[in-house]
Amino acid sequence: MFGLFKKFKDGLAKTVAAITEKTHGLFGGRAIDVSSLETLEEALYTADFGVATTEEILVEIKDAYKKDKELRGQQAAAIGATVLRRVLAGSEGLLGDGDGPLGRPSDPGAPSGHALPRNPTVIVMIGVNGSGKTTTSAKLGWLLKQDGKSVMLAACDTFRAAAVEQLKAWATRLELPIVASHTGADAAAVAFDAWQAAKARGCDYLIVDTAGRLHTKSNLMEELAKIRRVLAKNDSTAPHHSWLVVDGSLGTNSIEQARVFHKSFGLTGLVVTKLDGTSRGGAIVGIWRELKLPIYFLGLGEQPEDLQPFNVENYAKAVFGAEA
Repeated sequence: MFGLFKKFKDGLAKTVAAITEKTHGLFGGRAIDVSSLETLEEALYTADFGVATTEEILVEIKDAYKKDKELRGQQAAAIGATVLRRVLAGSEGLLGDGDGPLGRPSDPGAPSGHALPRNPTVIVMIGVNGSGKTTTSAKLGWLLKQDGKSVMLAACDTFRAAAVEQLKAWATRLELPIVASHTGADAAAVAFDAWQAAKARGCDYLIVDTAGRLHTKSNLMEELAKIRRVLAKNDSTAPHHSWLVVDGSLGTNSIEQARVFHKSFGLTGLVVTKLDGTSRGGAIVGIWRELKLPIYFLGLGEQPEDLQPFNVENYAKAVFGAEA
């Protein structure tokens, strides 16, 4: 557990630094005062927690301060973490079997038993260019492999040659099977072939990396719909998961993007990437409050093991500088 918490703490270091720098280390052992409460408010806005969450945190800390003028920073931090736990209740996406790196209950969309043939659980990765979608697809495949699952990758970003080559390189590095085609190929046809290959191999999961697209581009949104239709022809329940990969550095600006994708494609969850490179790690809370889409994974670094299942407890403690 300590190792997972350290991942969160290291990955959210810039967000923590943004808060502690503005509050001059408020969450250390010193007593708080009216001035420090004002700087805390500014710090929480800077970290992109948004109005509603910032106000909830401040109201509870102020109430505690009124009752105890000797309230220490560590106590205030504990109150802030408690508010985050409450606000984020129910936000953890569930994937995996409860053992190994994922540490999750059984995936309700996953096939049961081990008798072949069976259909793979299909995860479609969606997002705009630059969100980290392709690398996240590979890292997710690696994480599932570490959890004892068999995985197939589908390189369906056929608009960019670089995307196909990137996923191929990751697949080679992580020793994951992949189905890919040439630049400009029909992405839905690649998805179809990948599903057939995953089925033939008895794979537990098929991860479909799609082309990066702006949610305003109707032709690319139609391509997503075509991929969905093709997958459904193979398995009427597929795709089992449709996740939007969100660049965490965009903060709450990504909420509208997610809302439109959700309306067009029917998202089932989110993966928030690049949190190690931003001080806006509080945006996760705003995204959850607005959309109520479960958050499955956080990207906390560049290595495969830096993709971590979202954990409310670790997140809340890390943001407020708690120790494991």
